Amino acid sequence: MEERKKHIAFYIGSLSKGGAERVFVNLAAYFLSQGYRVTMVTQYRREQEYALPQGARRILSDLTPEESGGRLTNLWRRYRKLRRIFKTIRADLVLSVFGKNNFMAILANAFLSTRVVVSVVADPAEEYPDAPMRFLARTLFFFADGIVMQTTDAVKWFPRRLQKKCVILKNSLNPAFVRPRYEGSKEPDIVAVGRLDQNKNHRMILRAFARIAGRFPKSRLILYGEGPERQNLEKLAKEQGLSDRILLPGAVTDVADRIEKAYAFVLSSFTEGMPNTLLEAMSLGLACISTDCPCGGPKDLIQDGVNGFLVPPNDDAALAKRLEELLADPKKADSLGRAAAGRMREYRPERVNKEWETYFLKIIGKKFV
Repeated sequence: MEERKKHIAFYIGSLSKGGAERVFVNLAAYFLSQGYRVTMVTQYRREQEYALPQGARRILSDLTPEESGGRLTNLWRRYRKLRRIFKTIRADLVLSVFGKNNFMAILANAFLSTRVVVSVVADPAEEYPDAPMRFLARTLFFFADGIVMQTTDAVKWFPRRLQKKCVILKNSLNPAFVRPRYEGSKEPDIVAVGRLDQNKNHRMILRAFARIAGRFPKSRLILYGEGPERQNLEKLAKEQGLSDRILLPGAVTDVADRIEKAYAFVLSSFTEGMPNTLLEAMSLGLACISTDCPCGGPKDLIQDGVNGFLVPPNDDAALAKRLEELLADPKKADSLGRAAAGRMREYRPERVNKEWETYFLKIIGKKFV
């Protein structure tokens, strides 16, 4: 008699384009390719979402207008609806992500046979910022079957007893960034990729670039992404007299093609979990500079001076010094880029996805045949 296919469910707010959402969609595609049943449970359906792979089932858990009531009533009804969904689909394991979603996944699967794995992708202190949220995380997570973290520093946020449940699993590289390193001539362009918001702190890059722009007149700064900081960044570029050398092309779909020939990449965030954009730039073999920001993702990737540079958050002078060092020494930039590409081999999809599968099967409790 043929064994029933293992069933993996994912629970997330939506599939809007972001790092965690992309990881979930990539994992869904992998588990489908390995013969698993896959269900994606999302609270909402947004515009500009990642497309689910063919064969994955999607269920919306949000309340309809007819089901909605007052605030407390809605909270109870959302829980009841989510529990009905999980009781119906009878997944072997559900993986959840983000703040309150993790609480709901644990509670909605209480006393069911489904194993629950929660994941924290940002700084835990930001995902659970106040005392009630911290209490719930440090209490309810005891009832999870596993806790997936992204950095060693993030694990330390939990009490020792909970740290024993934590495992660090990598994000797999987007296949578009798995390609031979570009070995041709490069223009001295500095690039960054990410949402134009305050946390990404692109102002730091602009100020640092302004410090060294006079010495390297052929160099440009190109910021790929869109967001609420666009006008402020355009204004700052104008104030520095560099509007013609600081470009903001907006959000683009062909990021790998756009940046593979860049001279260097900068990540300037105040906080990050495991930054996908840094993973991708390193995979392409770019010389990378990143802030050494909480909760430690960049320093888990970069050995300072060996396969990239780390600088303190919001330190314009330190970033300018490293940019100047790279632009003045192409051999150094090339050496860092080669070392970065080598470091990223362990993040390739075929290796990382297998690590996730092995972990899930351990949680489920018996090997899939």
